[in-house]
Amino acid sequence: MTKENLSMEQLENVSGGNAGETAADSRFLNSLNGSTDRYGAFKIKVENHDSEIIRAWSALGVAVVLHSGNFFSNGDANEYYINGKKVSQGDARVHAMKVTGHIMDVTEWSW
Repeated sequence: MTKENLSMEQLENVSGGNAGETAADSRFLNSLNGSTDRYGAFKIKVENHDSEIIRAWSALGVAVVLHSGNFFSNGDANEYYINGKKVSQGDARVHAMKVTGHIMDVTEWSW
């Protein structure tokens, strides 16, 4: 059996978990209004970008509690709140698009 090193792209695909949710948030917010950089799940797990993403959501009226996990474990589900009411990630995205007036299909930000 031959051992192969995984590429960064392959590592991002296996990192998964809620680092994946947080990475998707960064890509969504980047395409929506440029308020964050675009990160993959691997970078979310090994670097600290949570405060950047939390600030970007907050500016759009969404309070978020990120549970991105770390290199060794996945976190719990991320939590999104609008006016103190817990909402889904999808509802938070719809709210953010309404606030900015920039309506996007998933194919416009998830690349």
